[in-house]
Amino acid sequence: MKRSRINEILATSDEMIRTYGFVLPPFAYWSPDEFKQKSKTARHVIDSRCGWDITDYGAGRFEEMGLFLFTLRNGLLADLRSGGGMCYAEKLLISRQDQLSPMHTHVIKAEDIINRGGATLIIELYGSDDDGAFAEDQGGTVWCDGIRRDYAAGEKLRLAPGESVTLRPGDWHAFWGEGGDVLVGEVSTVNDDETDNIFREPIGRFATIDEDVDPMHLLVSDYRTWLG
Repeated sequence: MKRSRINEILATSDEMIRTYGFVLPPFAYWSPDEFKQKSKTARHVIDSRCGWDITDYGAGRFEEMGLFLFTLRNGLLADLRSGGGMCYAEKLLISRQDQLSPMHTHVIKAEDIINRGGATLIIELYGSDDDGAFAEDQGGTVWCDGIRRDYAAGEKLRLAPGESVTLRPGDWHAFWGEGGDVLVGEVSTVNDDETDNIFREPIGRFATIDEDVDPMHLLVSDYRTWLG
């Protein structure tokens, strides 16, 4: 993805988030230079990879297959392994109309996916085989706002604003907006996007960036290069 396009997405996404009454934390608006200057005191933000995340899954077709995310807060895997401390995470996502977030599951993370506003969020579901791999003939069970919901292989949940679903490891899912764009909330156990996303197809989690202009704000995938 071109950095200029990423900068555009940052600006329009922030505008959409604000229309629903959400305001991102101050570190969201630091310039790259400010982030470098504050990197010592912001070490948890960097280590837990909080911040902006825009991906086309390495396919170069963001409008068709991509996702905007902002990680608001996140613990560390060490907390989760010890069973104490900050064992949770929270994100805001924007799923654009007909923009696919492709089929995947998680090994560790359980998550609530919440329609925070906009159009209808479609979530396509499949179950796992005995080894946890994608099973095109298996359904499963999820909870929608605490109510049990058994699903058949390939069934599509339709979440209206205010509705949510709890997904656990082994619930294979893909999602997109139907009839418009959707602001999505995610509340989960500790999030590790580098190792805990298992995709059905062999695709990448992060975009390859063409640095045609300077970044407006750093993405979480920039931290290692820019901040060390």
